[in-house]
Amino acid sequence: MAVSITAALLIIGDEILTGRTKDKNIGYIAEYLTGIGIDLREVRVVPDVEEEIVAAVNALRSRYTYLFTTGGIGPTHDDITADCMAKAFGVGIGHDPRAVAMLRERYQPHELNEARMRMARIPEGADLIDNPISKAPGFRIGNVFVMAGVPSIMQAMLDNIAPTLQTGARMIIETIDAEGLAEGNYAEGLSGIAAAHPSVSIGSYPSFSAGGFRNQIVARGKDPAAVADAAAAIRDLLGRLKGDRAPL
Repeated sequence: MAVSITAALLIIGDEILTGRTKDKNIGYIAEYLTGIGIDLREVRVVPDVEEEIVAAVNALRSRYTYLFTTGGIGPTHDDITADCMAKAFGVGIGHDPRAVAMLRERYQPHELNEARMRMARIPEGADLIDNPISKAPGFRIGNVFVMAGVPSIMQAMLDNIAPTLQTGARMIIETIDAEGLAEGNYAEGLSGIAAAHPSVSIGSYPSFSAGGFRNQIVARGKDPAAVADAAAAIRDLLGRLKGDRAPL
C-alpha cells in the first residue's frame, strides 16, 4: 500500500480575516499538492497574534507530514511569523548571513534599513527557501515551510520546495456530468455506491451559470481500479435515472 503523505496549510494575517485581502493561495496550493501526490487535509487562517500562530503551528506540524504557511514574513511590525516559528520550535532567531546576502542582491547598502533587515531574521537551524522575485527568502524548519503571502512569490517558492518533498500516490479524479438531474433524484443511489466503495471519495457538486443548472459527481481515489469501478457504477445509476427531472 502506498504511503499517505499529508499536509496542512496555515494562512497568517489579519488582512485575510477582515476581508481586506482576498486569499488566492489556498486553491493554488491545494491543486499543486494534489498534483504531486500530497493530500492537503486541513487549512486554517489565523490573525497576526503570536500565541495563536504558535499554537496552530505546533498543532498542525505534529498532525501532518508537512505544514505550509503563507504570510507574515515581510518588513513591517506585524510580520511576526519568523519569531513565532522560533518560539514554536524553541530556538533562537537572528539575522542569518545567507539571508542578508540574498537581500544585498536586490538592495544597495543604504537601502538595507532596519525594516528590510527584518526579512533576514531566520530561526536557528532553518534552511532557506529561495525567492527569485524579491530575494527575501522563506525558510524551512523541521517539517514546516514558511512562504510569502504574495501569490507570485509563494508560487515561486513552492516550485523550489517541490523537489525536496516526499510524495505519495497521485489522486485519480473522475468527473461525471449528471446531465441536469437534481441531486434529490440520485442521492440515495449515490449513497449506496459510496458505501460500496469505501476507498473512493464521492461528492456531488451543483452549480448555476449562464448556461443554466448542472450537477457534477466527482469520484476521487488512489486506486485506479476502485475509482474506475465507482465511476462506472455512477454512470450506470445516472443512466437508469435519465429523464427523471423531479424537483429537489
